[in-house]
This record gives sequence, C-alpha cells and structure tokens, in this order.
Amino acid sequence: MELNNDFCRQFGIRYPIFQAGMAGGPTTPELVAAVSNAGGLGTLGAAYMEPAAIRAAIADIRGRTSAPFAVNLFTVPMEDDNRRTAEVQRVLDSIRDDLGLPPAPPQAVQTPDHLERQFAEVLEAGVPVISTAFGVLSPRHMELAKTAGMKVVAMATTVEEALEAEHAGCDAVVAQGSEAGGHRGTFNVDAHPMGANIGTFALVPQITDRVSIPVIAAGGIMDGRGMVAAMVLGAQAVQMGTRFLTAAESGAHPAYQAALLASTEESTVLTKAFSGRPARGIANAFVREWNQSGVEPLPFPTQNTATRDIRNAAARQNQAGYMSLWAGQATRMLKAGQSAADIVEETVRQALEILES
Repeated sequence: MELNNDFCRQFGIRYPIFQAGMAGGPTTPELVAAVSNAGGLGTLGAAYMEPAAIRAAIADIRGRTSAPFAVNLFTVPMEDDNRRTAEVQRVLDSIRDDLGLPPAPPQAVQTPDHLERQFAEVLEAGVPVISTAFGVLSPRHMELAKTAGMKVVAMATTVEEALEAEHAGCDAVVAQGSEAGGHRGTFNVDAHPMGANIGTFALVPQITDRVSIPVIAAGGIMDGRGMVAAMVLGAQAVQMGTRFLTAAESGAHPAYQAALLASTEESTVLTKAFSGRPARGIANAFVREWNQSGVEPLPFPTQNTATRDIRNAAARQNQAGYMSLWAGQATRMLKAGQSAADIVEETVRQALEILES
C-alpha cells in the first residue's frame, strides 16, 4: 500500500486526502488553499453561495494556490413546499423569542435556486474537480464538465447510490458513512427519511467490491489510523470534514468551535430540525425545543430557509445553543487551532508510521 498512489496522480495531488466541502461558511478560501498547498484536495462548500460569491471565492483560492482544488454543490432542485409553513413558523417563533427576534412575516418561504448559475461559474472558472451531494450531475452538466476536463465526484451512502454515480460518469465516489457530520449525500430521503445509516467501515468494502471507479472513504476518519483502515478495506483516499472545523483557517464560528472541542462521541444526533434533511450535529437547545414541539420540519430547502434568521442571529449573539453545530462522531480527536497543513502532514505521518511498522 502506498499513499502517493494512482488515485493521487489522477487528481494531481500528493496525498489521498480530501477536505470535505462543508457548506455554510467553514470552507474559507484560506482553508481550501491551505489543504491543497499541503498536498491534499481542498474543497469549497459552495451549495448556499450566490454565484458571484463563488466566482470571488474561486479567484481568492487561485490567488493562494496553484494546486488542484474542488467545489461542492447540491444537485437537488430548490423547490419550496409551504403547505405547513404557518404551523412550523409558530414553533420557530417561540425560538425567535428566545433570541429577541420578531415573529416570521406571514408570506411563504422562498428559496432561490442558483444551481444553474453556480454550475456555470464553476465551469467557466475551469475548476479542476466538482463534487456533488444529494445526487449526481444531470447528464447535460456531466457532459459539460467532462468536456471541460473536470474530474467529477459524488457522495454516496449506499451501494446502489455508488453504482448510480459510476453509471452517470463520475470519476470517483465518496463512501459516506453514518458517522459523518452534517448533511450526508443520501440521494432519496423519501426512501430513507433519516438518511441511509450504514457505518463507514461496513459501507466502504461493500462499495469497493461493486464499483470500478476509485472509492474515497468518509465518516469518522480523523487521522492516519482511520486512513490506513479505510485503505485496507479498499478505499484509495479519505475525506475528512469535522477534522478541519477547528483548523486555524476554518470559517466555523468561534462558539461553534468551542462546542466542538467540548463535545464527545455521545454528543451528536441526527436531526432534520434545521434544514428538513437529516444531518448529524451536536444536540443543543434548538434541537431540544424543536423535538419537544412534536412538529415535523418542512422539507429541504424550505425548513433551511425558514430557520436561517435564527441561525444568523445566534451567530451574531454567540449563542451556540441555536446554531446548527454539524459534527461527526469522533470529536474527542479534534485539536484547537492546528493549521490545515499540520492536519494533513500529521495524518500522513501517522499513516506512514503504521504502514512501515
């Protein structure tokens, strides 16, 4: 087993480490560039970004590194479902009151659908790698990406999803286990209302046995031990997200980082309360108050848009209890303020020590 393998050469990186594309702000241009400069593949989590902001962030990344990097987008259409909005807003208004916010206005929730323009920005910029969550690129987008010479990666939480990604033309697939933080890439939440919850080290060998494209292991991998274990099971690379949330270059709010560093393997839950899609995060006051209401969240993206003012106010007020504290299950292994380069180098060093022992 070698770390600088064919997969690394295919993606133009030194080490088989992807930094996860965590949407919502943690993946600053500084973090993306630092990971890529250290030999991994940095990823901009651009799913919630305005197209112009994506363009500016890509330019910023390119000003910091000449190494390959990726941009991650959601592939689901942003179609709102307002059939139960009044009921949901009544619950959210009680939480708004905790933060001193006014009640929600009576009009329907509206979520802008930027995917077409987001993809156009990524394509025009000639980004080396595009990764997707919640599904694969449409055939038209896939053809455009391949024609432009881009590598395409999709997140998968089941073998069937991985096979679909391979059939669609993806160059690699992320086997994303239930230990992973935040939103995982489950394609069909109607079939899996709380996500397809297969653990990483059960999922990886089952996917590697059935697809011919490279597999990237994700979920609970925080160091070289996890990297070696995943590669023994057939993965050619690993993806780490939570591990980079407390990096020096992370854009995660300081109160969020403090909550991560104070958490344990027992702290996280799967919840749809913030966004309408299942995501793993630290249980806090928002999650508890929502659960006590007994009300079902609106579907994604409507619930996500409806809760945005609460999350933004919580950030302004340093109230971690009302933020979406996305995190995987291995938070005891986090370190405060470590640079992204040090995280990559430490992971590689530990993996090599294991392989050489």
